[in-house]
Amino acid sequence: MDVRKQQQSNYDKLSETWRGKFLEMDQEALKKKLPEIKVEGEYLTVVHFGRKYGIHREEGFIKAMEDSGPISNGTRMNIYNLFWYSKENAGLTGRWVPFRDVRNAGPFAPAFERNILRPFALTFAGKTKELRSAAEKMGGKPVRQGDAGYIINAFSCIPMQYLFWDGDEEFPAQGNILFDHSVTDFIHVESTVTLAEEGIIRLAEMAGVELKGNMFGM
Repeated sequence: MDVRKQQQSNYDKLSETWRGKFLEMDQEALKKKLPEIKVEGEYLTVVHFGRKYGIHREEGFIKAMEDSGPISNGTRMNIYNLFWYSKENAGLTGRWVPFRDVRNAGPFAPAFERNILRPFALTFAGKTKELRSAAEKMGGKPVRQGDAGYIINAFSCIPMQYLFWDGDEEFPAQGNILFDHSVTDFIHVESTVTLAEEGIIRLAEMAGVELKGNMFGM
């Protein structure tokens, strides 16, 4: 079995484990904890980076609600982890921090810069206009930082700032991603990496540009 097939097999097993965990959850308590969750027929629905997903209430599988496109492993894990790790009475602080200042994220910071921020910059180098268009399609709200800077909701309870500075003859393109300091009240710290990665993948998809660089899940 090659590496990609082995990884997919591992993801399938992990997804099945999390599907079982979802079925153990008190769905009424879950809706109170995360008001963004809606009931639509047999599904609980939630919007992740501008795309609506449904989690079957009795079987626990996840599907895209408004199109038939594939669902990435990262998206699937983000949704399950949001449901499992979000805390009662959690709320946004309004304090934006870089990844290294997210609670307990410090040890992962070098890898985050190498495998998230660098690919983000490489992907959109020379494509500021495309990045702006993609962010706006995803419901992003512009901020003043960067040549292109937007607040984009991973989930309603997890806003993120995607900031981009295009390169020139002297300096290469640069990117940064900021989180509300409350992010680990809603999801596991390791999942913040997957959130950032899925946001970049979604931005590239909406911009119609090719992903560049070596991201964690690529």
